[in-house]
Amino acid sequence: MNDTREILRKIRRLELRTRRLVASSFAGQYQSVFKGRGMNFEEVRPYSPGDEIRAIDWNVTARTGEPYIKKFTEEREMTVMIVLDVSASGNFGSVEESKRELAAEVAAILAFSAITNNDKVGLLLFSDRVELFIPPKKGRLHILRLIREMLFFRPKGKGTDLSGTLEYLNKVVTRRAVVFLISDFLTGDFSKPLTISAKRHDMVAIPVIDPAEEMLPDVGVILLEDPETGEQIEVDTSRRVLSKGYAEMAEKRSKELFSLFGARRIDTLPLRTDKDYLPVLRSFFDRRGRRIGS
Repeated sequence: MNDTREILRKIRRLELRTRRLVASSFAGQYQSVFKGRGMNFEEVRPYSPGDEIRAIDWNVTARTGEPYIKKFTEEREMTVMIVLDVSASGNFGSVEESKRELAAEVAAILAFSAITNNDKVGLLLFSDRVELFIPPKKGRLHILRLIREMLFFRPKGKGTDLSGTLEYLNKVVTRRAVVFLISDFLTGDFSKPLTISAKRHDMVAIPVIDPAEEMLPDVGVILLEDPETGEQIEVDTSRRVLSKGYAEMAEKRSKELFSLFGARRIDTLPLRTDKDYLPVLRSFFDRRGRRIGS
């Protein structure tokens, strides 16, 4: 019972925090940078001077003997999919917040921004398998369920399989969607299904980074364990050659990852457990807004 109350309190705190941020900062920006799928025909009306000639409905015009134009409205409603990595490496955090907690908070902001703009939101949790798929829906209670799963779902798998996850996404989400792919991307090659997903959907890659994954702290001899495989290794972090090699390997991997996204014209929103995500999120919306000319 105590665990249940604590879970509900945590969900409620996260809801209050993220909804305030959405109301004050992100709902309008979200609407301006994530567009609907196209234009819906609404009606025909008499032509007025200054109307676009290409909008004239020639069939109605011929039938009535008076010029009429077609009126369209933007199809605003979209489908948003949050694809979230819940593998064991997400539980890691060398500072106050784990990668999974950070990912859930930012995903909650995106989800509340979406329903504020009348979009549907779905969730796909994955590890080395697809763990959970919740179809897109609207409404506050639906979003609270997604938040609960993002924070507290207990996966069966420990590893990470992005290829299988993206293949599954491509099968179950057949209409174009905005896809927020949130992971530390500590996995093998997933370029082929990513290419297909990027063509079908408006994808945003959100790498979640912890500083200890970029540079080893100098704390002497420590035992490192891979949370996904359980493999352990003893290392002397005071050895400069070791620390330098570790940092170079992390930098190389980061460059390859961002090159992979850039080649497929996928927007990126990198998050760090040691930095406030709000400036990064605002910068992302501004950058995307400039790119699409909103």
